[in-house]
Amino acid sequence: MATGYQFFHRHILDIGHLSADDIDHILNTAESLKEISDRSIKKVPTLRGKTIVNLFFEPSTRTRLSFEIAAKRMSGDTFNISASTSSATKGETLIDTARNIQAMRPDIIIMRHSFSGAPYMLTKYVDAAVINAGDGTHEHPSQALLDLMTVREHKGLLANLKVAIIGDIAHSRVAHSNISGFTKMGAQVFVHGPSTFIPVGLSQLGATVCSSLREAVQDADVVMTLRIQKERQNDPLLPSFREYAEQYGITSERASWAKPDALIMHPGPINRGIELMPDVADSSQSVILDQVTNGVAVRMALLYLVLSSEV
Repeated sequence: MATGYQFFHRHILDIGHLSADDIDHILNTAESLKEISDRSIKKVPTLRGKTIVNLFFEPSTRTRLSFEIAAKRMSGDTFNISASTSSATKGETLIDTARNIQAMRPDIIIMRHSFSGAPYMLTKYVDAAVINAGDGTHEHPSQALLDLMTVREHKGLLANLKVAIIGDIAHSRVAHSNISGFTKMGAQVFVHGPSTFIPVGLSQLGATVCSSLREAVQDADVVMTLRIQKERQNDPLLPSFREYAEQYGITSERASWAKPDALIMHPGPINRGIELMPDVADSSQSVILDQVTNGVAVRMALLYLVLSSEV
């Protein structure tokens, strides 16, 4: 377990409120907890007697399952609520849902919601610690942290790396959190995608918008592709997936523009053959499954740290 540092954050809502020292401490803590998942008996009593509620109003596989596994590996009691099985289908408001959950005295609420800012609102109505598992197009802090952990594991550092993020930047909460996280840790972030997928103000976050795919990927240490967020678009913003793949999909040839030891990353789920070609996704440079493994460790660290902040 990481020592010699006091973590003061009651909630994990975004990357912006975390300092570089906070991020470093989270990653160090995750590294110390990761070996639990390699034991024959994957269980420690760290969160015994603690109640963790997964409140997911959007579909999820990796994030929801890894938070649940993380809690159970530390002996926490987990309970899952999805939109389709909650009273939201009967017209209950989010505030009333929050108040009712609070009445059951949970220790941590992990929330995913389609509306940006929903986890922030939740903190006003509950005493439990709140962890943002993705809110609208805003942020996905635990994803950025696991991505940072994966890169640091393979590269040994984060400072001065070139990170290329390709795809639907405008609608991706993963992109926003990663731009914030990587730049905060000293990396240089370059983005590219269709003009309709590039929001204004990215330079204020520290990212460089590139005019071509080659400019973004050339000599990159990390190439991260993003799924087109169809569910967050009211109108089609590109002609077709085929044309997107032809112009922006990462093929083995385009991956070769990056450094020979560049990492290929994707937050999942992958649309194979669109943003990332299958041979690249399954290549020796791909660390996509390492991201999933590290997701459990990072989420174990977050659960532990937000409760430790009470002390």
